[in-house]
Amino acid sequence: MESDALFTLGEPAGAPGAPAGSGGVDGFTAARADSPLPVRMRPAGIDELVGQDHLLAPGAPLRQLVEGATPMSVILWGPPGSGKTTIAHLVARATDRRFVAMSALTAGVKDVRAVIETARRQRRSGGPPTVLFIDEVHRFSKTQQDSLLAAVEDRTVTLLAATTENPYFSVISPLLSRCVLLTLQALDDDAVRGLLRRAMTDERGLGGTLTLAEEAEDHLVRLAGGDVRKALTALEAAAATATALGAGRIDLAVAEQAVDVAAVRYDRDGDAHYDVTSAFIKSMRGSDVDAALHWLARMLVAGEDARFIARRMVIFASEDVGMADPTALTVATAAAHAVEYVGLPEAQLNLAQAVIHLATAPKSNSATTAIGAAVADVRAGRGGSVPRGLRDAHYSGARGLGHGAGYRYPHDDHRGVVTQQYAPDDLVGTDYYRPTGHGAERAVATRLPVLRRIVRGLPAPATRAGVGAPTGGQAGGTEQASGASEGGGDVTEGGQ
Repeated sequence: MESDALFTLGEPAGAPGAPAGSGGVDGFTAARADSPLPVRMRPAGIDELVGQDHLLAPGAPLRQLVEGATPMSVILWGPPGSGKTTIAHLVARATDRRFVAMSALTAGVKDVRAVIETARRQRRSGGPPTVLFIDEVHRFSKTQQDSLLAAVEDRTVTLLAATTENPYFSVISPLLSRCVLLTLQALDDDAVRGLLRRAMTDERGLGGTLTLAEEAEDHLVRLAGGDVRKALTALEAAAATATALGAGRIDLAVAEQAVDVAAVRYDRDGDAHYDVTSAFIKSMRGSDVDAALHWLARMLVAGEDARFIARRMVIFASEDVGMADPTALTVATAAAHAVEYVGLPEAQLNLAQAVIHLATAPKSNSATTAIGAAVADVRAGRGGSVPRGLRDAHYSGARGLGHGAGYRYPHDDHRGVVTQQYAPDDLVGTDYYRPTGHGAERAVATRLPVLRRIVRGLPAPATRAGVGAPTGGQAGGTEQASGASEGGGDVTEGGQ
């Protein structure tokens, strides 16, 4: 059974049909000289584990787990290549407990119950406690997960489970409540780079037989996207290509040839990062959907953080689309959630859909200019005290101070809007929001003058016949002829 991380799982010790010796030590296939590079380079001890510093401090749960200090059941949640199964290997090697490994891809309830029964017998006879490692535990059905509850509850077994899926959605609540959840992070570029350099010199890896050019190293780091297994696999392929060519150095051309992926000139911390991001935003603003998709692809292939891309799109949805298409913010926010919930590579579909929506949507920067003008006035000292009628009047004594006096409740009016001062005295009549006629904002642009007239108590415009209309702020007033319903039907001068 193939594991999610850096080495291969064998059948559980004593599993029916498992050839003698096929499982290696503790249910894991032992590394051989011809094993893949990621298998040979798996950490020999906890101090070689990188990228999870937040879990490796003295006394931290992960260190206690590996060292066997506490028999706690643990669920490891993290992306592929972050070291979940590697941690299981360290647990198997570093403690005197009986260790059984299985994968949810191939194991069933019968297999789980057999392990639990053996663990129970050994426990009664004074034997060592049992650690049961289940890889891809999210693939277990509810019934299969239920079969673990009693044994985990009374510590017949110490469960160590690994999952790439959000356990709050993929693991049943009773099992989750009996375990400590440890979240592993994707390795950052420095961690992946360090592991590549270790593999170049370590006798378990390439043993210094080749050198790695800086550009080639950068390419492999970008390709990895935080997945150390992917990085080491690509390095092994590049080393094989260099050896076949009789070269003693893995340069960029060799790395590109080995993994069949062209290097993207993109520095996540340099000018290229800002230039490509700028081109991405400006392409969406300019409604060039094809160019926007190109820049999205450029960032994704180069290993840009998908969360960064999603954040820029959420900002863009209000900054450049705004009220012209209010659904744009919903779409962008949903894409950002999908990045967190689904992750790459699948989340690139969600990002692409959102980019298409944003690029082809009608555009308006009215929200941007409105809040900018309002903030400028506040910083300039304009404004003043809150009008008395709007002040908080719920506490004892507030009424005696005049708070809330004269406040008119809009819902008491059949139109849902009344004449009333909401702005500070020196900002009465100030217009910050200036809607465009684009997309959905066209209807707002039609309705807004009516709302402002009623709120501010201004007279309605004269009819076509030149006859003055009643004051818009008076309930029951009607506008004649074409002025009867400026708000698209939901706000009218006369409430018709």
